[in-house]
Amino acid sequence: MSPRTSTATGFSAILLWSLLALFTTASGKVPPFQLAAMTFLVGGLAGVATWIPRPHAIRSLRQRPIVWALGTGGLFGYHALYFAALRWAPPAESGLVNYLWPLLIVLFSSFLPGERLRAAHVGGALLGFGGILVLFLGRGALDARAEHLPGYACAFAAAFVWAGYSVLSRRFGEVPTDAVAGFCLATSALSFLGHLVFETTVWPENTTQWLALLALGVGPVGIAFYVWDIGVKRGDIRLLGVASYAAPVLSTSILVLAGHAEPSFTLAVSCGLIVAGALVATLGTKRPDPLVSS
Repeated sequence: MSPRTSTATGFSAILLWSLLALFTTASGKVPPFQLAAMTFLVGGLAGVATWIPRPHAIRSLRQRPIVWALGTGGLFGYHALYFAALRWAPPAESGLVNYLWPLLIVLFSSFLPGERLRAAHVGGALLGFGGILVLFLGRGALDARAEHLPGYACAFAAAFVWAGYSVLSRRFGEVPTDAVAGFCLATSALSFLGHLVFETTVWPENTTQWLALLALGVGPVGIAFYVWDIGVKRGDIRLLGVASYAAPVLSTSILVLAGHAEPSFTLAVSCGLIVAGALVATLGTKRPDPLVSS
């Protein structure tokens, strides 16, 4: 698969993540760890199902402990920290802090062999983060209180975990994407343990909620992680980082179209900033003057 095709494949993960809020809202009141356990189970089994015509793919699970630590730690660690952030701090502020991860991906990528960090990449990422800031401010004044510091710390740590997982995955480019199915199943098991410790079980109440949960597991919590793995390992990881800022804007737009949110001027401004950031970032593939070179 060419770098261009791999980048386009990675973009599809961003599109799938934009459906996360819609499907999560439609799935009812299932607690976060229980929802993660169920959806990662579906996502992992979806990957395993592709092995039926390719029985040799199961060999992808034979990986070194460091690979399992990276894969499972990235998926479970990120979600556990983000859930904790939502529990200990307001969701708007937690989401804003957490969305440092696309910028961190752009910055961390400069340490990869053969990669270059250019001014256009940083500028594009900052424009994207500006778009996210506008989007969150449009939802109401941000409320930063001292008692919410543990939540903000978890959101900040979650951003580093996901950025680290994404960038380090490129260092293990020889690991087949089929291994992600094993990481998803391990994440499901750990999430189930988290559910037993911290939550009370709540099942979906009707067929619509069950279908939304199934769609969540197949798409945003399933296929998305497989195609993201392809994108960050073989595509333009810096452009993918900048483009990731589109996910919450697309998500909000989908909620508007579905009638779960109201259209707003700030949403339009946010879209404009993120599109501008992506366009600026694409210039980084053409200019010869790197900001940082590894």
